[in-house]
Order: sequence, then structure tokens, then C-alpha cells
Amino acid sequence: METIERKLSAMGLVLPSGAPPAANYLPFIRSHPLLFISGQLPLRDGRPAFAGRLGDGVSIEDGYAAARLCAINIIAQIKAAGCLERVHRVVRLGGFVSATTEFTDHPKVVNGASDLFVEVFGEAGRHARAAVGVSSLPFGVPVEVDAVIEITN
Repeated sequence: METIERKLSAMGLVLPSGAPPAANYLPFIRSHPLLFISGQLPLRDGRPAFAGRLGDGVSIEDGYAAARLCAINIIAQIKAAGCLERVHRVVRLGGFVSATTEFTDHPKVVNGASDLFVEVFGEAGRHARAAVGVSSLPFGVPVEVDAVIEITN
């Protein structure tokens, strides 16, 4: 049986350490059988890898890549929680897209996270989701994604 770690490696993905919280909250909470992952930003080496707003200089392709990086950081938090090989189902993703009022392609951006979860976890990676436009996000990033993951014993 292929492990998630091996699958990530075969995909050329290296998980970072789970990012520490930027304020007074925890990066994840386990409430059996659910693992709630706080919103993850598109950070690489502790710094924003993307900045700006969709519809104002950030392309859909860059937004998609930012959402994918958020998903990688969510998977890093699942690993930090000691649950990477026990993911039963990705239950829900919440995607927040910093965008102009005219921008309406939020789902195309958040697909960057959704697609990665299906690539990594297969059918168990299919999930319910919200893709919401917001006026700004921390550190000026274009996307933030949070998750609810069902864990097996």
C-alpha cells in the first residue's frame, strides 16, 4: 500500500514544517474524529509567496497556484498533528479569495486547493467547499484556505 508520504514524494512535493500560528489561536484542533485546520496562507519558507488581489494584478493562474500552496500547508499541518496516514476523508475546505468587487471566478482559484487534495488522497480527497471573496487577507496574500479532515483511529 502506497503511503501518503511516498505519494507526495512521487509528485515532487516536499512538505514544509507546519507553520506556527500568527496570533492567539492553534494551527489545528483534533475533536475526534475530526481535525480542524486553521486557515493556511500561501507561505513558502515563512514568507508570502504571492501578494495582491484577484482582479487587480493577480491572475487566476497565480491565484490557483497560491491556493495549491495553501493546500500543501494544510497537509503539513495534518502531518504535524500526527494524522497524515490516517486521513479518512477531506470533509470541507473553506477558500477565501482577496479580490476586487468585479472579480467573480473565486471557484477557479480555490480549485488549486481542491485539485491537490484529490490528487493526493484520491476519492477521500473529494470534499464540500466554500469559495468566498473578501476585501483583504493577512500579509496581503490573495488566498487563504482552511479545512476539516476526518481521521481514522
